[in-house]
Amino acid sequence: MRRHRGRVALAAPLIALALVAGGCSTGGSEGNDTTTAELKTIDINPAARDKIKQGGTVRWGINEFLSQYNRMHNDGNNANLRTMDWGLMPQPFISDEKAAISPNPNFITGVKEETDPKQVITLTLNPKAKWSDGTEITWKDYASQAEAMSGRDTDYIVAQTTGWDRLESVERGKDDHEVVLTFKENYADWRGLYDPLIPAEYSATPEKFNKGYLEDMPLTAGPFKFDGLDKTAKTATISRDPNWWGEPAKLDKIIFRSMEDEALTGAFANGELDVYDVGPNASAYKRVSSMQGIQLRTAANPDFRHFTMNGESKKLSDARVRNAMFMAINREAIAQSDLKGLNWPSIPLNNHFFMNSQKGYKDNAGEFGKYNPEKAKQLLDQAGWTLPQGKRVREKGGEPLELTFVIPTGIAISQQEGQLAQAMLQEVGVKLNIEAVPSDDFFTKRIIPGNYDITPFSWIGTPFPVSGSEQQWSNAVENKKGEKQWGNNLARVGADETDAAMAKAVAELDPAKTIQYANQADALIWKMGNTLPLYQRPKITAVKANLANLGANGFKFIKYEDIGYTS
Repeated sequence: MRRHRGRVALAAPLIALALVAGGCSTGGSEGNDTTTAELKTIDINPAARDKIKQGGTVRWGINEFLSQYNRMHNDGNNANLRTMDWGLMPQPFISDEKAAISPNPNFITGVKEETDPKQVITLTLNPKAKWSDGTEITWKDYASQAEAMSGRDTDYIVAQTTGWDRLESVERGKDDHEVVLTFKENYADWRGLYDPLIPAEYSATPEKFNKGYLEDMPLTAGPFKFDGLDKTAKTATISRDPNWWGEPAKLDKIIFRSMEDEALTGAFANGELDVYDVGPNASAYKRVSSMQGIQLRTAANPDFRHFTMNGESKKLSDARVRNAMFMAINREAIAQSDLKGLNWPSIPLNNHFFMNSQKGYKDNAGEFGKYNPEKAKQLLDQAGWTLPQGKRVREKGGEPLELTFVIPTGIAISQQEGQLAQAMLQEVGVKLNIEAVPSDDFFTKRIIPGNYDITPFSWIGTPFPVSGSEQQWSNAVENKKGEKQWGNNLARVGADETDAAMAKAVAELDPAKTIQYANQADALIWKMGNTLPLYQRPKITAVKANLANLGANGFKFIKYEDIGYTS
């Protein structure tokens, strides 16, 4: 995720609110086979605005220099960008630390929901809201974005179509500041659709949508404005926008500085950064915790670490081989190694939708989640990958079972995970080669295009665990050229049966039935060998002690205008 290469599971809202426990409760009606300790849901050093000094700069360390700044685009579906654009782009609905959703009054002043005979949502827009060029934010922005995200025109390279494909129309209400959303099918999580809202100008055509925000943010609407990139220094700078109609930002500017993961720790220790995400990195945790004048702020996160298997890789195209990889990897050993020294429970995660600490969690892994090298060997034999006498690597048709484990450079945990997996797979006759690639190329040139066999990273959760991640597991669709488009499903493994179960979950208005359908889908995801969850991740942020309203925010929306120094 953020720290270890993060992908955002895009939001799509409300019914899941009933499914999310207040950060750290256990279990639900479906059962919870493991428990977690009571953990904080938020740790940000809260302070009232009148206690925060006016002015100052925050130097914020991130681990990826971004090129696509449209978060609705598949390449922009990135945790670093989500963190940044909360201060720049419209977020019509926001979440608190317990995942309760409410309208953001800077953009939405009224909401009306009707369900008979159809689901109709009427939003009253704040007439003060404007894009950075002075253009008013109106119903046209909502309507244009809905069409772009609908999936009807596959030239739009969208991160997901969940919820958008259920919209029948988005129309003008009584004036330009009223928008009426009509759904052809019920969609309880509609509040998460416009996360964020983008200008109509940049969703009007595939060309504008796909390229308009490349290496730039031409239009924004937030307490900060985009000042530009420095490709040499690998920084993105944002500054207080004097035209912001809400409470003015306390800070003068924020500089996001990108560097390799391990370098971030050194830069923070040397006083070059004011905040960065430590993540589950024991050495960084130990080094930073001994520093004076800083705090390590920690809270539960709806995020999970995992190994993704590329189903379009020639040697992993057989589900039996992917399932064998699952059984040959000792997840508990990897979790203990990753989390050692962090005071965080190393409990294997056995669900793709719900975290151990969420209501609805159920262990659906079955035999696929159990460390069983002997069973893994049997599956590989059945798939035709046999071990010739006197050799250590299995073969099929004279070709060795040799796989590539692609990781971003500079991330010690990824390297460590690769070495552990390498030893584990060797025991079942699989050779795993670790290949480190530049961090900035990791997603755009290797993972998204499918140029890998196995890779570790983390999915960033939202307050909406089902609809927010549906398209991570959805089957491919074909574009106009007949080419498969996998969107956010980076494992490139899907099935119509799984899609049907997820569709029921996102349309269901009864929270108990939503849990039931989601767990049915999860069991199918385990069976098809898409992604191997490892563990739920903590959010650990190193912050200067006098910096307020920033840190481990969990589900809570970061209110950028309130970030600042108390002394």
